[in-house]
Amino acid sequence: MSAAARAMARADELAGCSERAGEITRRYGTPELVAARELLEAWMLEAGLRTRVDRAGNLIGTLGAGERPAVVIGSHFDTVVDAGRYDGNLGILLGIGCAEELAGADPAHDLTVVAFCDEEGTRFPTAYFGSRAFLGAPLPDGALTDAEGATLAAGIDIAGNAAAEPGSGLPANAVAYLEAHIEQGPVLEAEGHPLGIVTAITGGAKLTVTLTGTAGHAGTVPMGLRRDAFSAAAEIALAVERLARDDGEAVATVGEVAVAPGAANVIPGRAAISIDLRHPDDERRGRLLGRVREIVADVAARRDVEAAVDVVHDERSVVCDPALGERMRRAARSIGLDPPSLASGAGHDAVVLSDHVPVAMLFVRCAGGISHNPAESVTEDDVAAALAVLTAVVRSAE
Repeated sequence: MSAAARAMARADELAGCSERAGEITRRYGTPELVAARELLEAWMLEAGLRTRVDRAGNLIGTLGAGERPAVVIGSHFDTVVDAGRYDGNLGILLGIGCAEELAGADPAHDLTVVAFCDEEGTRFPTAYFGSRAFLGAPLPDGALTDAEGATLAAGIDIAGNAAAEPGSGLPANAVAYLEAHIEQGPVLEAEGHPLGIVTAITGGAKLTVTLTGTAGHAGTVPMGLRRDAFSAAAEIALAVERLARDDGEAVATVGEVAVAPGAANVIPGRAAISIDLRHPDDERRGRLLGRVREIVADVAARRDVEAAVDVVHDERSVVCDPALGERMRRAARSIGLDPPSLASGAGHDAVVLSDHVPVAMLFVRCAGGISHNPAESVTEDDVAAALAVLTAVVRSAE
């Protein structure tokens, strides 16, 4: 079996570690997450990597004695609900494949492969929990709870290694962090390219807008006297969509809506919506965020409802290291490819690592640009190409 075919078979096996039958759902602090990590650790050991698990539950594999500059390859193995099998996982499996390809060789770099335990923040209100913990950041407040009331502290007890020494897991000799990832978009497929070189990772803000009006009988309160919280939320959602469309580069999504009391014959007295606002230019995103606040205030005043805006996450944009990107491009050209440059509209663990080491990302073409979906699909040839590029960067001294 080729290294690429082996990586894809392993992705299939990881897909079996799921909280729910018939789908791939693997959230932080669950036995299924631990089961997936145990599979990854077994494969790392087979590849000759020395392994350890840190306090948060990240899995770290090391190849080399620390005498050469180190390249770190990583991604995450937690998932969204009803996920695909390649988002995050593929990057880790390619790192393991790189270690296998280097077996018996004398590469110019040591290699560290990291499987981050929580990037998605699907279960708890955390952002890049795994990669932040890998870099030695304090663990988040253990009193944070999921939708069922379970605490983050209980999740850490399941997933983490309480015996691990605190501090950063980043090698002192690290000179690069590389992350291979499915594109999660349609550009590479549309242009006929197996791989792409990421130039920047778009920053984004996540907001919760809560609107409070007055619940009332759907049949007895005249339209002009209503304080309908959901109608205000709907108007805000459409206004934010227009704001992003008019900008041309921004994207805005309202992905969560909660309405109370939630009865067909009751005017909603309370509504909450999420807003995900992204833009590659941090300054322009900041101005758009200001406009969102103005929109909320205007709609709330006109509809006589109370409004609160809570920014739960605001991540800057990150420029990938041009020299690392060029090294990957040369490696791709050596196997007959000419990958285009493109920005990532999604966030990645590379954002967190960029404060500590130069970072670069390699995108792998995915069918239809589909991600966060069971229909995620890649080809063995494209996976083989990505593996060749990563291996060449670790092997080469340039």
